[in-house]
Amino acid sequence: MRERDGTPPGHLHERTAVLMLHGRSVPARAGFDLDYKSYNWADALAKAGYDVFIMDLQGSGLSPRPKMNDPRNVNPAQQQLLKPRPPGFTPGPPNYPYQLTNSNSDRDELDTVVEWIIRERGVEKVAFIGWSAAAFTMGPYAVKNPDKVSSLFLLAPIFPPDGTSNAPTSLPRPGFPTFVSTKSGTWKGWGNEALCAGQREAAMEHVVWDAIMQNDPVGSTWGTEGEGLNRIRNFVRWGWNKKTAAWGGVLGGSVPVLIAYGEHDLQVTTSSEDPELNFSVTALYNAIAGDHKLMVKLDCAGHSVVWEMQHKNVHNLSKHWLKQLKVDGKTQGIFDMDTNGAISPAP
Repeated sequence: MRERDGTPPGHLHERTAVLMLHGRSVPARAGFDLDYKSYNWADALAKAGYDVFIMDLQGSGLSPRPKMNDPRNVNPAQQQLLKPRPPGFTPGPPNYPYQLTNSNSDRDELDTVVEWIIRERGVEKVAFIGWSAAAFTMGPYAVKNPDKVSSLFLLAPIFPPDGTSNAPTSLPRPGFPTFVSTKSGTWKGWGNEALCAGQREAAMEHVVWDAIMQNDPVGSTWGTEGEGLNRIRNFVRWGWNKKTAAWGGVLGGSVPVLIAYGEHDLQVTTSSEDPELNFSVTALYNAIAGDHKLMVKLDCAGHSVVWEMQHKNVHNLSKHWLKQLKVDGKTQGIFDMDTNGAISPAP
């Protein structure tokens, strides 16, 4: 966990704590605490007077990565990417044939951090900011712990409306602990969403990859020499669906919710026969039972909007949300944001 404390001197009793959680494939520092030009979201919030915490779940960034350091535990279908081979590595089945973490362990880790912040910083609640797959952890946690969560800002949230509610009958689940991705493969996927002129600086491909590698001393030595591989934890999830989002009227009730996503985001809305992979950001907004809910679609933005030209507007939107819990003076509704940051009701 990292901290950027912007609480003004003499105002410790008014401290507002914000906790930021990463998605599936990018460590928190590269996503939220990227020291490059104006892209550092955590720093922008700290400069606005917030006490900002940035956490990595087990298996990401500089957190512990049990079972992930052995290259034999890489997805067998991806082991050909381990070239040149790490010393002593022979392709084959994983020696730990299970997924690394699960929804229970992720939410327990989140609770440990929240409890620490509340205790050590003397706040009553913590404001959540989550990107992408962070919704799997922060959403259900907020539903069950409204006494600890003041608000929920979900950027490009992944939401399977008909996903399973129940844990598997046995844990850990069979599989493998580690996916890997190359630099070119990673940016090819993100590049498919860059459809506007000037949407993303060309340099970001290198800046972000370097930040990911700096937060992975093992993965940075794998794969093509001088490039490395991004190691991604494999986890099993459950309990985030239209039933969870509506439970008890918590979301949109005692925990106000703001959803923001890019108009070119190909990950938040999908079409799959598998309900676990059928995602819908609109379904999330509709499933939230409380009235205090807002959704903002960002023009000329994709899933990696934190590294795109709309990033400053996302920073400003989050600052306004944390202060006012409103968008355009309203506590409910669906809006569009243009590249100048102007907000208007969606058609």
